[in-house]
Amino acid sequence: MSVHPLESLDAAELVDHLRGRIQALQGGPTRLAVPTHPVLEGLVQLRTGGVYAVDSASLGMALAAGASRAGEWVGFAGWDDFGVEAAHQWGIDLSRTVLVPAPGEHWLEVTAALVDVLKVVVLRPPGQVDAKSASILDARLRARAGVLVVQGDWPRCELRLSAERSTWLGIGAGRGRLRERHVELVARGGGRVPARAEVVLGDGEVA
Repeated sequence: MSVHPLESLDAAELVDHLRGRIQALQGGPTRLAVPTHPVLEGLVQLRTGGVYAVDSASLGMALAAGASRAGEWVGFAGWDDFGVEAAHQWGIDLSRTVLVPAPGEHWLEVTAALVDVLKVVVLRPPGQVDAKSASILDARLRARAGVLVVQGDWPRCELRLSAERSTWLGIGAGRGRLRERHVELVARGGGRVPARAEVVLGDGEVA
């Protein structure tokens, strides 16, 4: 029988460790870590079966970018203004990206189908999402070991990522080219104290 030094883990790691042990004892699906974009490391850790909310299109791309850069397929539903150049700047491989720009009233069925075959799906719902619809996708995510990122509100999610207090650099004396943006990102949820981190985004990575 092995002994794990739990005292060496911080609070977040301890919670993840205990959840994994409980799921193993119950025979539930193992929640695997999904690659995260380097700019978000230490702030957000995606896990299969989870729903994560963002407040901007760029952050939605950021959460999908890590998996895409690692060779996974990702998808975007409800993005009729999908920015190809912005996606490229984040490192999303467009050859392994599925886009359904306007699923309309069939958004739930479309999203469920995407979750069946893609590692990360980024959804922009057409309106308020009810608890029943959310539960359907929650179950599908757990069964298929996928990740759902939602731009907007969601009845239940593990973490909400938002951008606050940003500053642009590159303009001097009223002239020049915008080079980068310093943004304070805040992650809330998961039963933890809100985590904050200042990140630097390139000119194509606008939060």
